[in-house]
This record gives sequence, C-alpha cells and structure tokens, in this order.
Amino acid sequence: MNRSEVLRKLGVTELSDMQKATLEAFGKKDQDIVVLSPTGTGKTLAYMLPLTEGIDVESDNVQAVVVVPGRELALQSCNTLQSMGCGVRGYACYGGRMAMDEHREMRNVMPHIVFSTPGRLVDHLDKGNISPYGVRTIVIDEFDKCLDMGFADEMSRALARLKFASRHVLLSATNAESIPQYVRMSDARIVNFLEDSDAVSRRIDLLMLRSPVNDKLETLYSYLCTTADESTIVFANHRESVERIASFLSSRGIVVSAFHGGFDQKQREAALYKFSNGSANVMVCTDLASRGLDIDNIANVVHYHLPETQEAYIHRTGRTARWNAAGTSLFILGPNESLPDYVGESREITVPDELPAPGRPRMVTIYIGKGKKDKISRGDIVGFLCKKGGLQKDEVGKIDVKDRYAYVAVKSGVAAKLLKTVANEKIKGLKTVFELIR
Repeated sequence: MNRSEVLRKLGVTELSDMQKATLEAFGKKDQDIVVLSPTGTGKTLAYMLPLTEGIDVESDNVQAVVVVPGRELALQSCNTLQSMGCGVRGYACYGGRMAMDEHREMRNVMPHIVFSTPGRLVDHLDKGNISPYGVRTIVIDEFDKCLDMGFADEMSRALARLKFASRHVLLSATNAESIPQYVRMSDARIVNFLEDSDAVSRRIDLLMLRSPVNDKLETLYSYLCTTADESTIVFANHRESVERIASFLSSRGIVVSAFHGGFDQKQREAALYKFSNGSANVMVCTDLASRGLDIDNIANVVHYHLPETQEAYIHRTGRTARWNAAGTSLFILGPNESLPDYVGESREITVPDELPAPGRPRMVTIYIGKGKKDKISRGDIVGFLCKKGGLQKDEVGKIDVKDRYAYVAVKSGVAAKLLKTVANEKIKGLKTVFELIR
C-alpha cells in the first residue's frame, strides 16, 4: 500500500514539517535519528510511516521493536499501526497480564513490529519469545522517560540483547542531558523542532485560579461548572488524591473518569475509553496520563497539584492544544502556593458566585460481553445496534473491541431505551450481556 493511501485511511491531508524532516532522515540508510518535537505534533506517525515502509511483509520475523514507557502508549501505538492498514502486523506487550499468554498470542499474530514496555521486553527476550536476530530498527518513544534511572537496568539489558539492530530512533517532547552509552548511538541525525514550543504556547491560554483554602476541591468544582461539556483533564500527584477528587466531583454531579497506575488494565481501559468517547467530561489522573495518550479535543488541562518538574509540566500541558488546536492550562493555587518559574506569564481568573449546573456528557458507554475471539467486529456491533436496537448510525460513537468484550459509545438520550430493547437479543447468534458503564 502506498503512502498516500495510508494517509487517506488515517484522515491526514498533509504532513507537518517535522514529519517530512523525519521521513527524510529515515531515507539515509541505517543512520541513527533523534526526533525532538512538542507533544501533540504527530511524532508517532512521523516514525511509523517510514518504519512500516521498510518492513518485509512476506517475512514472519520481528523486524522492529518500539520501546515505550507505559502500556497505554504500547496499545495506542499498535492501534495506530492497525489503522494504517498497510499489511504490517504489530503486537503490544506490557505488564499486568501473563507473559505466557502474550507469547501464545504472538505465535499466532507473528508480528513484524513489537511495541513493548522495557520490563516486559526483557522478559520476552530472556525467554526466547522474541528473536533478536531479525530486529534491525529500535525505536525508543518518550526516550527521556525510558532512559531515566527508573528504567536503566531493563533498558540496558534489552538493548544488549538487540545487538543486531542497525538503527536506533529516539523520540521525545523534551531533550535529555545525555544519552546513555548502552544505547549505542553513533553519528545521529537530530530532527529538532522544539523551537516550535513557542508556537504551541501561543495556542494555550495559561490561567491561574486561587483557592482560599489548602483543600482545593470546592474551587475545582466551581471551575468545572464553568466549562459546560468541554473535555477537561485534571492532574494530581498521588493515586489517593485522584480517587478522593474523583469521588468528590462525582458526589456533586460531575461525570468523572479516574485513571492511575493502581488500577488494573481493564479499569484503566474503561477509564480512558469513557473519557475519549465523550461519556465523561472530566478525567482525574496522575502523570501516568501525561505521556503518549492521543485523545482528541481536550479543551482544558487543570493542575490540581503543581507539576513536580518542568518536564512533567510540558507533558501535562501537551494533552491540550494538539496539532493546531487551542486549549487552556489552569493552575489552582492554594494560599501558600505560587507558579513555578518555568511556567511563564499567566492570567488570573475568578469564578462567578452564581454557578451553572455541571455539564452533562453527550455520550454514555455500553459494555458488550463479546469480543474479537467471539468473531465480533465493529461492523457487527453497529449493525446490531441499528437493526436490533433501533438506533441511527449518528447515535453510535466510538467502538473499542477487545478479545472477550467490547465498549461502545451511544448518545446519552437513547441508552436507557436501548438496553431494554436489546436485553434478550443475540449478537451474531450469541447471547451476551449489555450493561451501562458508570
């Protein structure tokens, strides 16, 4: 499949200057590459296009490994590959599930590209589940995170085993002071578009809202009442804080999705899905959600707690104003807090005394207890909901089909009637569960 057809499938009309520069750098055979560009500028597509074009689809060997710091980015990157429809097979590996199950699935998929977190990659390489001999390209996405001290041992072990690779590609929104020797970079081509950070900053309205007390919950609630049904992500520094904030907002009538590393994989998937499909206007999360997640149309980023580093601030704020969109970054400051020096100029706001009611989500999420392994596809779900459920196509939103279950977004006004209508119906002859995700 040619490049123009792939871009058409992805809905991309024109590549950015950064993406064009990355494509050009890939054209120099086996040269190492470092790509530096602000969040939301399309780095995944920048490396994925040339990477897939260099894959031999007739082979069943793993030819490239993409290392990422978290499971969500592994899954998202693999889904991007699938959306390209270019014939290149991918597979995502990450913790939280049995490595043996992954190995079994990989033998069936026979991926050309493996997307993996560092620890799980080492595990598969050690067990011989991934052969290093055919791997010619190593991509390290969010390399500033992957190469920090927390991953150093796993990364050095993984890269030592992938010694036959002839090209290393590193990507990040923030530069690193140095690249460890174990990466074995040599004469790297630098594609640096970080100066475009100023252009991104100009699209972000930087705001400050003061809380009269240290506990900022009421101030946060007041602000969220002013955002109507806009998509807003709220960052906190601790898992316990995420749960406390989410619980409080829910008790006040705001539909919230909560996300942090303490949740199991299914909970995290459901949280991200609810937020990305418009079933929850607000997602409360730790900095785990600040990297790599490509969720469209996030209007507001709220720093409930101050970012712990400048890098954390950059990645948080990068969740909004993606591509050429505008967005808002709001700091809620307690009585004894002030903006970090690196933030720059901000505009202080207040909230009105008379608050509107919290905005209601446009969509709700329905759980269906059948998935890919039951031969259920997105098309099957749309057909079932329209034929058996009486919905119109424009009442059905985002659909995410997993191995044994699926999520589907439907317009909030039709959900109750839909569940009653399909309660005793079968999808593709299979009896299953249809439930509202709250």
